[in-house]
Amino acid sequence: MKKVVIALDLGTTGNRAIAFDKDAGVVAGSYYEFPQIHPKPAWVEQDPYDILNSAIKALKETVEKCNSYEITSMGITNQRETVILWNKKTGKPVYNAIVWQCRRTAKDCEDLKEFSSVIKEKTGLFLDPYFSATKIKWIIDNVKGVKSLIDKGEIAFGTVDSWILWNLTGRKIHATDASNASRTLLYNINSLRYDDELLKVLNIPKSILPEVYDSNHNFGYTDKAVIGKSIPITGILGDQQASLFAHGGFETGIIKNTYGTGLFAMIETGNKIYNSDKLVATIAWKLDSLPYYALEGSIFTGGSIIRYIQDNLNLISSAQESSNVSKSLDSNDGVYFVPALTGLGAPFWDPDARGLIIGLTGAAAKSHIVRAALESLAYQTKDVILEFKNSLKKDLDLPAYKLRVDGKASENEFLMQFQSDILNMTVEKTVFTEMTAFGIAGLSAITTGFWTINEFYNLKKIEKVYNPKMDDKTRNGYYNRWKKAVLKSFKWA
Repeated sequence: MKKVVIALDLGTTGNRAIAFDKDAGVVAGSYYEFPQIHPKPAWVEQDPYDILNSAIKALKETVEKCNSYEITSMGITNQRETVILWNKKTGKPVYNAIVWQCRRTAKDCEDLKEFSSVIKEKTGLFLDPYFSATKIKWIIDNVKGVKSLIDKGEIAFGTVDSWILWNLTGRKIHATDASNASRTLLYNINSLRYDDELLKVLNIPKSILPEVYDSNHNFGYTDKAVIGKSIPITGILGDQQASLFAHGGFETGIIKNTYGTGLFAMIETGNKIYNSDKLVATIAWKLDSLPYYALEGSIFTGGSIIRYIQDNLNLISSAQESSNVSKSLDSNDGVYFVPALTGLGAPFWDPDARGLIIGLTGAAAKSHIVRAALESLAYQTKDVILEFKNSLKKDLDLPAYKLRVDGKASENEFLMQFQSDILNMTVEKTVFTEMTAFGIAGLSAITTGFWTINEFYNLKKIEKVYNPKMDDKTRNGYYNRWKKAVLKSFKWA
């Protein structure tokens, strides 16, 4: 019987399961979107049952399609930082999932700013609403009855991986991996454990937190009553770490960028933590007790701006149209779109920034706004990659870095060519767009011996290479005006 490994990819807007055979061929797959909830401006929530039900449905369908295959294992990768608290006795969430994009705790972060330096030193993260801890604190402080349930030992916290793992294992396993724990603001990436001082500062009880294991840990088995089959779960990674793993993050000078809902550029830094006042230091993965670190630039509004100009502004009817419209123009004619719809992440970290379109004249058409929206993804990526180079130049002053890309918006030909041009860097797009799923499948499969690590990396195929064509004068002119535009968006809220 032929064998497969399954990836369960828990995204921000939908959940996907994919089964890969030994040649990395997709044997089966299923995908379901779920709705986003916006109770107030810049607040973002999801119904935990929407997340759970769509994940189980996608996984069950994929498992059923693999009835003639042996499923050797599965791995879980997930939208990070999103917070769910649930009652361990009833299994019911006490509130909606508060999504990583949500900015409701900006004032809480401001109130705690005296602790920002110790938080950065211990966690590698900024004191920002993006990360989990202030969201946990908000639910504890604002949802009636939660504090008394915590006192009774009945509340569990988890990021989305923990919520799904707990349910898939028949409510037996309350756990996460080090990559996800490192995104909570509560996990010390130096000592590799939850930090008592930070728990005290944020007034979060340790009793609600999941156990933290290696990323290639055997997390247990799926319950037959839940998906119809018992499958070992032999890997968990945050989604951006899984993408980095798939792209060959161990290679020197490789930067990966995922063009998903947000933009997430990341470079692995081995066993060394690099401190940066503009970038996040994070755990890339922890394998067999050994931590590997990364520098990351987290950009909140990425590919979602394409959906925004389609659904909210009605400027295009499809994502593909955005590429064609942009190609029809010789230049942006001075029009810039700063997509700070939920504030700005790296390298600015301004939760009060808001989106703007600037440079309009009587000659500007909707095509200019469409092009400006796409260009904004490339400019934001450059902002972060310049910080990578600054942070690493003492130890890694390479003559050339290489950018490997994935995510839906990486299929946009105008965007990828402009990205190469504005960076003056080679951009490689893999054949398989869903590199997050491929990465967690790889980790799970390497853990069981389904693939060796060399076999896994040899399966990756480059579909298209973009090389820069733009002259320096044009490149610098575009980017300098972007820097002026982004300054205008600061502190608007």
